[in-house]
Amino acid sequence: MKTRRRLSDLVHLVRAPAALSVPGDVLAGAAAAGGPLNFRTFGVVGSSVCLYWAGMALNDYADATIDAVERPERPVPSGRVPRRTALAVAGGLTAAGLGLAAVTGGRRSLLGAVPLAGLVWAYDLGLKGTSAGPAAMAGARAVDVLAGALAADPGGRAGSVLRKGAGPAALVGAHTYTLMALSRHEMHGAPARLPAATLAASTATAVAAVVPVLSRAARDMRRSGTGLTGQAAPRRAVAGADAARSTALVTVGAALAYLGTYGSAQLKAVRKPSGENVRKAVGSGILALMPLQAALTARAGAPVAAAVLGVGHPLARRLARRISPT
Repeated sequence: MKTRRRLSDLVHLVRAPAALSVPGDVLAGAAAAGGPLNFRTFGVVGSSVCLYWAGMALNDYADATIDAVERPERPVPSGRVPRRTALAVAGGLTAAGLGLAAVTGGRRSLLGAVPLAGLVWAYDLGLKGTSAGPAAMAGARAVDVLAGALAADPGGRAGSVLRKGAGPAALVGAHTYTLMALSRHEMHGAPARLPAATLAASTATAVAAVVPVLSRAARDMRRSGTGLTGQAAPRRAVAGADAARSTALVTVGAALAYLGTYGSAQLKAVRKPSGENVRKAVGSGILALMPLQAALTARAGAPVAAAVLGVGHPLARRLARRISPT
């Protein structure tokens, strides 16, 4: 019984279910690079999950004094997990993440894992309370996407591969920046202009995610003589146009799911920017990364991986009711 309770406390410490928002970073980067999902890719997924959990444990170690006042129910201030244990867990998971990257992808994967680990530790131990905090965490998520691109195309030049992954990395980073900006007001609420600004940024992010694929689909269908409904000139329709239409529909659907969850939560915070509503928007935004990642993955031509992310989103939301992702 004690062992089970300790495991439960550690699960709460690292916010284990929230790590479901991590694999999509890597998959979006891998899809953008045009490489197949391989052993290296899944190794980076495992590495990134370890580093995410490390960041959660390190966060609670660093914020122990603040949490004793603002969030006494957390494992460290409540006494369920000693502070030194939280630090040890963070260190162990960081070592595991770096080791997994080295074993599965060698130097190539470490190009992503090392800076990611550095940003996580820098954020939790120094940058979190500064004006550079949101940018540091946004940078960490962007690096995670680029790590997926590097793993998927190990034979390509690093510079070329990074350019391919730059688009989705920027959008994931932009989303994360809005989350971090909101998270600073989880306890005492925010001025209404802040969730209004993050909502505008989220909407722009969703639009930017779908515009390229809609443009490509429209171009391909004009060339083939088909329409969005597929009813015009079916004999002249080609497989490429059908695929473009399907990709566009999946991408748009995922982007709408992103706005439907994170956007609606932010809208509530605009109407009433209380600490509770801001906190709910942050929690929703953490998991809303999954449909955004699905949109980015689908537009790069990986619908199966996008579908997995889409199916995983409701599961993550259900688990979040038991263990808060914030």
